[in-house]
Amino acid sequence: MPSLEAYRRELDYSYAPGIFPSLECMLKRPGLARRLLISEKGKGSEGVAKLTALAEEKGIRVEVADKALARVSGKENCFAAVVFEKRPARLDGSVDHVVLHHIADQGNLGTILRTALGFGWHDVAVIRPAADVYDPKVVRSSMGALFSLRVREYEDFDAYRRDYPQHACYPFMLDGSVGLDEAAASPSRPCALIFGNEGAGLPPEFQQVGQPVRIPSSDEVDSLNLAIAAAIGMYAFRRIK
Repeated sequence: MPSLEAYRRELDYSYAPGIFPSLECMLKRPGLARRLLISEKGKGSEGVAKLTALAEEKGIRVEVADKALARVSGKENCFAAVVFEKRPARLDGSVDHVVLHHIADQGNLGTILRTALGFGWHDVAVIRPAADVYDPKVVRSSMGALFSLRVREYEDFDAYRRDYPQHACYPFMLDGSVGLDEAAASPSRPCALIFGNEGAGLPPEFQQVGQPVRIPSSDEVDSLNLAIAAAIGMYAFRRIK
């Protein structure tokens, strides 16, 4: 088989580093798995044994590859990683979406994906430029939630809107005209919650997109962490459904 390369966006495959993300790939999207890389040191662990059994059951090649694992994960104690095919999904047009506009931090992106799954949001649009949703650091920080979601990257917000013009948009902005409780009390469905970049937030033009929403907070902080703000918004809009 061809040798594996260090991850970069142009590749048609990526890595799910770690026992749990690898299990999520093998259990939720086994058709994407190309190889299972395991560590010599992890051979006796329960997690590696379960992964190996799943790979053998599904006819997936298993390789002992300590150096490759260290290179992919950046850690010496990564015991497994699934090499998986990158296959963009199409979002479900009949359900609510989370839209992430120019999200730059890989940890934030992965955390938001995991939180979305936890609150029952299964469709996520990522507007570029943004962190690469398939980067191993994102996959790992999502704890494999990526494999239970429909995620699609778009070159710009207009491209997303062309695909889903029926969604009522709720951009989250510090100067949003409506508070979160009011917006989430009776939202139009299907809806799209839109969150912006960690530092800049959403551009001013999003004031003209749908119903801008603000999360009330004390004046002792200037803003909330993006992943926390997204979690609050997703919870508030989901709890009344």
